[in-house]
Amino acid sequence: MQAKTPAAAADTAAAADSTAPADSTPVKLTGWQRFMRFFTESNQEKKDKKFDFSIIGGPFYSNDVKVGLGLVASGLYRVDRSDTLLQPSNVSLFSSVATSGFYMVGIRGTNIFPRDRYRLNYLLYTFSFPSAFWGIGYDMAADNANASQYTRKQNQVKVDFQFRIAKNLYLGPVASFDYVDGLRFDRPELLLGQDASVLSFGMGFVLNYDSRDVMTNAYKGWYVRLEQYANPKWLGNKYAYGRTDLIVDFYQKLWKGAVLAFDFHTQHNYGDVPWTMMAKLGGSYRMRGYYEGRYRDNNLTEIQMELRQHIYNRHGLAAWVGAGNVYKDFKTFRWGHTLPNYGIGYRWEFKKRVNVRLDYGFGKGQNGFLFQINEAF
Repeated sequence: MQAKTPAAAADTAAAADSTAPADSTPVKLTGWQRFMRFFTESNQEKKDKKFDFSIIGGPFYSNDVKVGLGLVASGLYRVDRSDTLLQPSNVSLFSSVATSGFYMVGIRGTNIFPRDRYRLNYLLYTFSFPSAFWGIGYDMAADNANASQYTRKQNQVKVDFQFRIAKNLYLGPVASFDYVDGLRFDRPELLLGQDASVLSFGMGFVLNYDSRDVMTNAYKGWYVRLEQYANPKWLGNKYAYGRTDLIVDFYQKLWKGAVLAFDFHTQHNYGDVPWTMMAKLGGSYRMRGYYEGRYRDNNLTEIQMELRQHIYNRHGLAAWVGAGNVYKDFKTFRWGHTLPNYGIGYRWEFKKRVNVRLDYGFGKGQNGFLFQINEAF
């Protein structure tokens, strides 16, 4: 959700573009020239800069948060600038505010250490969202009459540190913190006796195989990530549970400018799982167009395939199809509960191999518009 250029970024671009011959007065660009130069050159790789940073923002609309204004900043850098073969590290700052009362601010990124021996991944955000709640399980969510209102305030921190143990293979610890404060429930009975506010601490490990050519916009390679969490009571959790999360992604070039991307994701929670930490279908990355959290249960399995086509200059299009299913356990899995998903999107290369995307997704009785930075997967 995001698009706009601050004066600071424009001034930076202007400083680089103004010329000052020794025997003449420096040429100063107009505000419009600085604005246009910033947008026409922001996707060019700047190897002379220690930190290549740009900002974009603008209005957006989605079914859940309504009309809003978003701002996103993206930065690329190399810890070892002498190693040009090393993928650049990346960081994104994002913020949004909407007429519904929604607001969000956060940061996410990946820091790649010299020779790619270690990787640090992090995600931090806080948001407030006047939301809807249908209850737990497919049957509750499928009944429109169960829709009820509440306000969700959430703070999350997730960090992992990975050690390279073989070519493209990484292993390391992962930790997470979540605090969800559910307020003003219209129908608190839908929580089935659980607390409206839940604090959750988790720790575990992540095993990651990554042969992608570029993390932020892969044209080829594999990405396989297995996370195993434990949320025991001795960490301060009222609800003790575990989680296994698996992602399998594959990218393949087709004809000129075309990439086929495949994504499989499954999440399994077991034990005394709080409603706040159940697997949720929908959002900005998978099953796009579904209201995130309407369908929730202990387990989730989803799949999607996306065709990405470069059109001209910095412009591209994408189209995808997918499906997802939430279920309490394998015994209660029903093929008839599988939900369809498809959509189309526009891509604009904001920075080199970093896209701003506008997606419109469709699902069973739902659809939604999304404005984000980086590809969905």
